Amino acid sequence: MKYIEIGLGNSWLVRTETEHDDGTEFEEKGIVGPVKFRSLYMRIWIRKTVLVLDLKEGFKRMKKDRNKYKVIVGIVSE
Repeated sequence: MKYIEIGLGNSWLVRTETEHDDGTEFEEKGIVGPVKFRSLYMRIWIRKTVLVLDLKEGFKRMKKDRNKYKVIVGIVSE
């Protein structure tokens, strides 16, 4: 699965995070193809609360251990 994200709070303004089936993941600067669109999402991270609005999965609210501030728009890709 790939997550192509644009926004403030990550290492880069535009990045691609790739997750493998074995649970490992890595991130790269920019958009890394190929892009096979699955969903569009918006993530807002305020301190330990993360709000996610995903076109496919709907609204989710999560708690994290780290304090962060992020505003991200992303594409889920295969």
